[in-house]
Amino acid sequence: MAFSEFRPLDEKVLIEYIKATPSLASKLGNKFDNLNINEVGDGNLNFVFIVVGSAGSFVIKQALPYIRCIGESWPMTKERAYFEALALKEHGSLSPDHVPEVYHFDQTMSLIGMRYLEPPHIILRKGLIAGVEYPLLADHMSDYIAKTLFFTSLLYHNTTDHKKAVAEFCGNMDLCRHTEQVVFSDPYKVSQYNRWTSPYLDSDAEAVRGDNVLKLEVAELKSLFSERAQALVHGDLHTGSVMVTHDSTQVIDPEFAFYGPMGFDIGAFLGNLILAFYAQDGHANDQNDRKAYKAWILRTIENTWNLFDRKFLALWDANKDSGDAYLPAIYNNPELVQSVQKKFIKDLLHETLGFGAAKMIRRILGVAHVEDFESIADASKRAGCERRALELAKLLLKERKKFHYINEVISAIQQHQ
Repeated sequence: MAFSEFRPLDEKVLIEYIKATPSLASKLGNKFDNLNINEVGDGNLNFVFIVVGSAGSFVIKQALPYIRCIGESWPMTKERAYFEALALKEHGSLSPDHVPEVYHFDQTMSLIGMRYLEPPHIILRKGLIAGVEYPLLADHMSDYIAKTLFFTSLLYHNTTDHKKAVAEFCGNMDLCRHTEQVVFSDPYKVSQYNRWTSPYLDSDAEAVRGDNVLKLEVAELKSLFSERAQALVHGDLHTGSVMVTHDSTQVIDPEFAFYGPMGFDIGAFLGNLILAFYAQDGHANDQNDRKAYKAWILRTIENTWNLFDRKFLALWDANKDSGDAYLPAIYNNPELVQSVQKKFIKDLLHETLGFGAAKMIRRILGVAHVEDFESIADASKRAGCERRALELAKLLLKERKKFHYINEVISAIQQHQ
């Protein structure tokens, strides 16, 4: 351990730390001259340093004891770094092609050293804003989601191992509590942290706070989120937590990881793609109306779910004798197994739509917004895009159980654009 107590990093402290940490120093070939260090943490919570030397590179991420975008007035446990490192290692073992390797973890410093995803990797959200198509995105994300959710669930685990894993991640309760607040509570009441594109969306925000049907549905989702330890979920799987090139997809930042409902991860990713869809009109211009790109986003949403469905069921079929969820001695004929799988996927789609919709609403009316909309300079135009997304989210949240296939969701999006 390099330091005996927590110290927030700056460039000088970081160089001192690297020199004292063999697992990091060796990644640079123990050469410290002409190190290029950039702090790039543009998120809400952490310091993120890119370290590049003549013989190697890595990223250092340090959790702070408060929410960075707000300050020390909103404390946040720095122990989240432990759960992020744990999740990166677990998910990395299950989906090594799509999770960066962890080189080092220091619990005292709340610090993780990991692979630097070098250019041309960029944050997916920025690529979506720029109108870049990623032909392998649906295939890669469906693979990551299917493997990480299946192999950490009772479809694969026995009950003893599963409960041990659940107990380990129960320690990440502060971040779960934060999610409960910003996703399932704040947007539906008056909160000092809420903000929206005012005055254009003032009446929309008021309508959400007064919508009793919406509140009943959100209560059901909050209960699922808080009480259902179904699989090890990333916990914050939006398009800012994915880095991409045309042939690489890497999932980062699982500091919110916990054992929760599978639909929370899938919903977060698809919900953020839907937000990107609605933002496109705000980025259109005379040279590019973005219509073709909007069609690509819809295909990506549909393909991600359909490929996930296929891959998840294939894993289930290949491991049908594993796990304590559906014992072969009970579910002992193909017709019964097929019925169980059909119901499981149907319920999962409904939960995915609900969680995705809740994540959309919080990004329009809550504390933390998305660059997809925020980068639209014209407030009136931005509000128009946000309103259409909000209306679709309310529809999905209230009527999610009426949808049986993802293509029906795509049709609903097209009807509300």
